[in-house]
Amino acid sequence: MRRILILRHAKSDWPSGLTDFDRPLAARGRVAAPLMGRYLKSEHLLPDFAIVSSARRTVETWALIEPELGEKVPHRFERRIYEAPYEQLLDVVRAVPAEVRTLLLVGHNPGSEELASAMTGFGDRFAAQRMQRKFPTAGLAVVDFEAEGWADLAERSGRLDRFVTPATLGDGPDE
Repeated sequence: MRRILILRHAKSDWPSGLTDFDRPLAARGRVAAPLMGRYLKSEHLLPDFAIVSSARRTVETWALIEPELGEKVPHRFERRIYEAPYEQLLDVVRAVPAEVRTLLLVGHNPGSEELASAMTGFGDRFAAQRMQRKFPTAGLAVVDFEAEGWADLAERSGRLDRFVTPATLGDGPDE
């Protein structure tokens, strides 16, 4: 089995004078990111490897999540997933080494939402409905696949195990 954890970056700010790539996390994002890290640990959703967009807000999201996991996770910052359509994200995922069983992808919308939707063929229908309504910042889709390797992943072949947001964990409204 393969599992992909698709996490949209936490809530970001947009101070004047900065490019989109250089946007930092907002105060709300600095609260939500560790919350999601604690959730991953408490639910034993620990990745073997993480691929993180190299944009500032995703790097900061990862920096706040990783300490909450309780162990160092090998990771790579990847420029190709910044503003990437889901097909490009899928290409990145399909290139992950076979020894990785659980992958965390920390990225952006609309790509994260599109990837989760394109890869999910069945699973928790209530989670799927919530995910289709809105994939907010710090939203997490957990998708499982019966596949030998990442290169074997096909669209609609995954089972949506769950969709979790800061609001479903009791941290205010989703943004």
